[in-house]
Amino acid sequence: MEQLTPVPGEAEKRRALRTMKLVALSFLGAATLIFLATVLWPDPPAWVGYVRAAAEAGMVGALADWFAVTALFRRPMGLPIPHTAIIPTKKDVLGDSLGDFVGSNFLSESVVRDRLRRVGVAGRLGGWLAQPDNAERITSELATVLRGAVTVLRDEDVQAVMEQAVVTRVVNVPWGPPLGKLLQRVFDDGTHHRLVDLICDQAYEWVSRNHDQVMRVVSNRAPSWSPKFVDALVADRVYEEVLTFAWNVKTDVNHPMRAAVDKFLHEFAGNLQTDPKIMERAELVKHQVLEHPAVKDIIGRAWTTAKRMLLDAAEDPSSELRTRVRTALTTLGDRLANDTDLRTKADGWVEGAAAYVVLNYRDEITTLITDTVHRWDAEETSQKIELQVGRDLQFIRINGTVVGALAGLLIYTVAQFIS
Repeated sequence: MEQLTPVPGEAEKRRALRTMKLVALSFLGAATLIFLATVLWPDPPAWVGYVRAAAEAGMVGALADWFAVTALFRRPMGLPIPHTAIIPTKKDVLGDSLGDFVGSNFLSESVVRDRLRRVGVAGRLGGWLAQPDNAERITSELATVLRGAVTVLRDEDVQAVMEQAVVTRVVNVPWGPPLGKLLQRVFDDGTHHRLVDLICDQAYEWVSRNHDQVMRVVSNRAPSWSPKFVDALVADRVYEEVLTFAWNVKTDVNHPMRAAVDKFLHEFAGNLQTDPKIMERAELVKHQVLEHPAVKDIIGRAWTTAKRMLLDAAEDPSSELRTRVRTALTTLGDRLANDTDLRTKADGWVEGAAAYVVLNYRDEITTLITDTVHRWDAEETSQKIELQVGRDLQFIRINGTVVGALAGLLIYTVAQFIS
């Protein structure tokens, strides 16, 4: 059998129970002493009969209620009297009845919906969250949960999952069509012109800074029989033409070279979406990129970087992450407190979720009660229950003594008048 969890304040309750038992017993003792005194009175006056009748009935009432209270928890004086020790012997039945009672009266959809509707969960939550201190408290708790979750996760496992997820997703999606559509939008908007401008600027700068290299290339390609001064003149002329061409391309946005580049780029974007050969080459490039060690290393290190950033953000109360979460919580609280439509929707969601749980998991919840009671030790259960309610039950014994005495007095008085 399963041992029950100790309840706080058991020692104090045990002392209070013993005290009340002594008080109830003292009432019985007083009634007994009065009864014996009246019986042993040698030549009693008439009024003694009334006192004796009250004491006798008080004794009977005290004993009857003592038996009734004791029979709930144990067999009176250890005698195997039927229908005694009700709680130890009927523990499982009581557990089943308790489970059915809770399921029928507390876990019904109508009861849950009505209770939540009257409570107004969304409004209360909104008012609570709108307080900055409460929002900070929730943010701190969320940061603690985040730190715990991130710390528990093994880096190797997360990296393996990330690599598998990223690689699998990228491999399964063809690069050609989506890349072609993206480039098509960029080229149609003219966004690429800044990049073209940058390339033209750099090309002109390179040519202007590399006069000797251009001269050397032209001279090296000249015929061996050509005079050197002729080679120099030709090379210098070629350099001037190249420099002029680079300058024209740089400064003239309508230059034919720029138009040719635009045409090529648009055709390339279209071919990525329609030309099977281009699409196949794009797939080949994709696989080469993904299989490159540097790319794999970047994917593997992404979790390490993200983990460090998350931990730093969770630790720092003034971090952007915690600030945004805190602001979002207070904003949500303000909206829940002041926006009637949102509050009504939120209450509806809460009621729906609670109703779903009740309708689909009510049996599991009540089974938790019944199974727990079944696992309890019968004797210990009886003792625990007596400890919780036994003090109040002693008043039944006290009341039984008093009421019995009054009833006996009344019956004796009526009998005297009749006789």
